[in-house]
Amino acid sequence: MSGTDFYYESMPELARRLVATMPGNEPKKTFFTNSGTEAVEGAIKLARYATKRDKMIAFYGCFHGRTMGSLSLTASKSTQRKGFGGLLSGVEHIPFPYAYRCELGHGPETCGAEILEQLENQIFKRLFDPDEVAGIIIEPVQGEGGYVPAPKFFLQELQRICRKHGIMLILDEVQSGMGRTGKWWAYEHAGIEPDILCSAKGIASGMPLGAIIARESVMRWKPGAHGTTFGGNPVCIAAALATFDLIENEYRQNAADMGDYMFAKLADWTKKFKIVGDVRGRGLMIGIEIVRDQRTKEKAADLRNAIVDLAFRKGLLVLGAGENTIRLSPPLLIEKEQADFAARTLEECIREAEKKA
Repeated sequence: MSGTDFYYESMPELARRLVATMPGNEPKKTFFTNSGTEAVEGAIKLARYATKRDKMIAFYGCFHGRTMGSLSLTASKSTQRKGFGGLLSGVEHIPFPYAYRCELGHGPETCGAEILEQLENQIFKRLFDPDEVAGIIIEPVQGEGGYVPAPKFFLQELQRICRKHGIMLILDEVQSGMGRTGKWWAYEHAGIEPDILCSAKGIASGMPLGAIIARESVMRWKPGAHGTTFGGNPVCIAAALATFDLIENEYRQNAADMGDYMFAKLADWTKKFKIVGDVRGRGLMIGIEIVRDQRTKEKAADLRNAIVDLAFRKGLLVLGAGENTIRLSPPLLIEKEQADFAARTLEECIREAEKKA
C-alpha cells in the first residue's frame, strides 16, 4: 500500500505544490502514477469518465506511451505500433503544426490555422460529432516528433474549440514540463489552461513517478474507479519534493537563461552550415533539424545519425528526435562552460558530417 489506502504526509504535500504551479482560479486535484504512459492512460479514462464520451483526437508525430491506450494515441513511428493488433477504437489523428515544413509557408507563430479548420470542418463533420469527443491530447512541444513547438495561437485556438464543445483539453507535459522550457509547464508560453495535464520524467529526477493534474470539476471519479498500487510511493515522492525545491529555487530560471544563451549560440547555424535546416524549441528543449539541402528540405537521417555518433565519441551525449532532428535536452543545472563545450563539439561534428555529405 503506497498511498491510495493510507495517506502519508509527503503525498498531499507534493500534490499541493504541483497544483500551485497551475493557472486559473478553479481548484485542482492530482493523481500519482508510476510513469508517463500510466499518466496518459489515466487521462484517457478521466476524460471519458468526466464527459461520458468515448472518442479521442491526437496528432501525427506525437508520442504518448507504449501501453495499449497511450499507444493508440501515439503516432510517431510505425514500429511502435506494429504487431500489436487492434488498438483503442475511436481515436483519430490530425497533423501537428510543423512550421519549418508548413505547406502554406507560415512561420513559427502562424502555422496551423488550416489544421484547426480541418478539425472543425472535416473531422467534426465527417468522422466524429464533437459531442462524442472526450478529449484532444497534444504535446505543447512535440518530443519524439522532432522537438517542434506548437504555435501559441494554435494552442489558444485549440483551447477555444475544446471549451466550445465541452471537450477535455489534455496536455502531455511528460517531456516538456517541470521547468524544462524555462517555465513550470510549456503550455504557459501560450497562456492557456488545460483541463487535464500529464507529467512524469523530470518530476522526480529519474525515479519512477508520474502525475495527472486536473481541474477539480473534472477529477470527480468515485473511489475505486481508478487506482494504483505503487504510484506515488514514498521514496519517489521524496525524490520529487527534493526535485521541486531545486527547480523552484534555481533551475527553472537557469533553464530559461541557459536556453537563451544556447539559442544565441545556435542562431546563425542555418547560415553557417548548409545541412542545418532549422533550429527551434523553448528553453532547454532545443531541436536542430538536419537536411541534405536547405532549399528542398530533404530529410537527412543518415547525417543526423552520423553527427550523434561523432558527438558520442567526442564526449557529448545527444539523441535523435523525429526522422532527422538532433535533440538538445541537457540537465536543468547546465552551466555556461558546459553549454560552450556542447555547442563547440556539435559544430565540429556538423562540420565533419557536412564534408562527407
